[in-house]
Amino acid sequence: MKTFLLMKEIYLDAFKALENFVVRRFFRFFAWFSFIMFLVVVYAFVYRILTGFPFD
Repeated sequence: MKTFLLMKEIYLDAFKALENFVVRRFFRFFAWFSFIMFLVVVYAFVYRILTGFPFD
């Protein structure tokens, strides 16, 4: 029984560390992706203003 509990604890600790790493990487990637998409939208908007696009 001690071995089973020890294996369970090791398993849970490993996934806690992995989850923290994955979540941090995911949100870092998502933040950069969102920032780049925002820059694309700003570029498109400024381009349309400078080329005289009618916003009717």
